Amino acid sequence: MIKAAIINVTGYAGIELARLLHRHPDTELVQVTGRSASGQELGEVFPHLSDINLNVDEEISASVDVVFSALPQTASAEALIPILEKGVKSIDISADFRLKSASEYEEWYGVPHPKPQLLETAAYGLPEINKNEIKSSSLVANPGCYPTAALLALAPAARENIIGEDIIIDAKSGVSGAGRSLNLTTHFSEVNENVSAYAVKGHRHLPEITQELSRSHNAFNPKITFLPHLIPMTRGILDSCYATLNDNFIESNDKTVSKVREIYQDFYKNEPFVKVVDAPPMTKHTLGNNDCIVYPTLDSRTNRLVIISCIDNLVKGAAGQAIQNMNLMFGIPETEGLEQLALYP
Repeated sequence: MIKAAIINVTGYAGIELARLLHRHPDTELVQVTGRSASGQELGEVFPHLSDINLNVDEEISASVDVVFSALPQTASAEALIPILEKGVKSIDISADFRLKSASEYEEWYGVPHPKPQLLETAAYGLPEINKNEIKSSSLVANPGCYPTAALLALAPAARENIIGEDIIIDAKSGVSGAGRSLNLTTHFSEVNENVSAYAVKGHRHLPEITQELSRSHNAFNPKITFLPHLIPMTRGILDSCYATLNDNFIESNDKTVSKVREIYQDFYKNEPFVKVVDAPPMTKHTLGNNDCIVYPTLDSRTNRLVIISCIDNLVKGAAGQAIQNMNLMFGIPETEGLEQLALYP
């Protein structure tokens, strides 16, 4: 039985981790922390978690096999460094270990990285493109929710070198992606019956997407326009991604759409949580589960590949993917504890 702990159970990702780990057949959740709720019973803070008989502590003190950190960036690295030094496997849900470049981290997050030497050794935790590295790592950087949806949409096309470097990602997210902290922009009266673009000059998830797509093949240097939008719902991300197909790919395939679909189905044929579908998906198709649904198609007038993808930002975009990574790190079935169906409607 894997003994697990959660740092900062009081955030949305931490809450979701506790819910999912409680039902995991090979894991025992033995400790949770959260300074704002320290000393209280978990069920007192979150009644829906009352079956988990734990108090919320201030710091990790129990002997555990794996620690999940759901703290914000910078605070997360500082909390995990002493845990890693004790040899405990760690999964970071913040952005602290996703970027390989310390200077790029400082540029986007405004502070120096507290231990930049860990950036090279951390595994980027998107199992569908990085499974072997995750399996052998003691530190996994859980991807951001936006990068998860975008990378799973674009990875097959980039790996097979069928698209150009100019890529547009139009992303829409539910409000829970902003976390539980109070903010005027996520106030009900501001969000309800409203859609807004934000981070127009550059979102912090952009370098992460660029970094991972750049690894597709040696000559690929993607030029990405990434524009996120806030929409009036609690959970879910839907991405519409656009990239021009390479001329040599079009010329060598009479049935281009069918060939693209074949590439995507072959790429994900052994991936239990990515579903390549024949019709555009909607966010409710992934509500509450660990799936990413991907729909590739073609605008034949412009020879532009259009890929629509959707995930639940708190499951595949955060807690569920973290558990998927834990399963890989401990050599148990990748799907363990994550096989729930979506809630619909």
